Amino acid sequence: MLSKLLIALSFIVIFYGEPSNGQKKKETLLSEKVGQMMDWASKRAVIRMNGEKFRRFVRAPPRNYSVIIMFTALQPQRQCAVCKQADEEYQILANSWRYSSAFTNKVFFAMVDFDEGADVFQMLSMNSAPTFINFPPKGKPKRADTYELQVRGFAAEQIARWVADRTDVHIRVIRPPNYAGPLMLGLLLALIGSLAYLRRNNLEFIYNKNVWAFSALCFVLIMTSGQMWNHIRGPPYAHKNPSTGQVSYIHGSSQAQFVAETHIVLLFNAAVTLGIVLLHEAATSNVDIGKRKIMCIAGIGLVVLFFSWLLSIFRAKYHGYPYSFLIS
Repeated sequence: MLSKLLIALSFIVIFYGEPSNGQKKKETLLSEKVGQMMDWASKRAVIRMNGEKFRRFVRAPPRNYSVIIMFTALQPQRQCAVCKQADEEYQILANSWRYSSAFTNKVFFAMVDFDEGADVFQMLSMNSAPTFINFPPKGKPKRADTYELQVRGFAAEQIARWVADRTDVHIRVIRPPNYAGPLMLGLLLALIGSLAYLRRNNLEFIYNKNVWAFSALCFVLIMTSGQMWNHIRGPPYAHKNPSTGQVSYIHGSSQAQFVAETHIVLLFNAAVTLGIVLLHEAATSNVDIGKRKIMCIAGIGLVVLFFSWLLSIFRAKYHGYPYSFLIS
């Protein structure tokens, strides 16, 4: 009885105590892949991939790490301005992770350029760039593993939040110092101080209500056009369809916008405001009747035309809005 028990234990040790050859090969292959990815990441925070590297290190098992890939088209002939802007933010995010004290082999950042990996684009049936996709350690990417660029924008902080949602890896974005803002502020303050000093004997312009009204109006127009949203979300300036080459300056959704769209809205609001001011001046000024008629006609034209354009933009973003004026 004891001999049978010893034989049974021997079989258990042989079959379960030691890993099989297949398991050893799998672990060796995984170790080699992780080692290679770490080596690439040590040289460049964003690993450049072609079709062969993508199939071997991302698609093929085994894999115990996530890979965040930006599919892009950076070559000049592609004329993808958004790709260049998104790449700058992506590099900031990848470098923040690579040089972080919390860096591990749990997440790697990579890039597939269309001209270096057209077969990958074809494999994934992808026809737009830039696109960010998270490839999890197990299974295929789900819908949430594709970053909603048009909604969230491509700011490094926004992408970092999405990476945290998909991988549980929290990255603190560290941007390189930018002295342009403080420098411009210093120059502006110096200019204002110089003007005040030169006109120190005549500072009546400070009490000019028109100066303060114009300054307040500029501030209101900037804020109502969506500049703060751009600063927080970091959306692209515009969107170019890689298939048709058509450039869109107005986002088709009410939940997002382009930078160009805020400039257009700012211009239209300013034109409507100018029209209102002209109408007010035509009604209250003491100039001759001919000039007042010209101001009145110009004011009505500005208000009617640009308000119609504003309403058309609103209709394009809020589908189903029933009202229009002159322009449908």
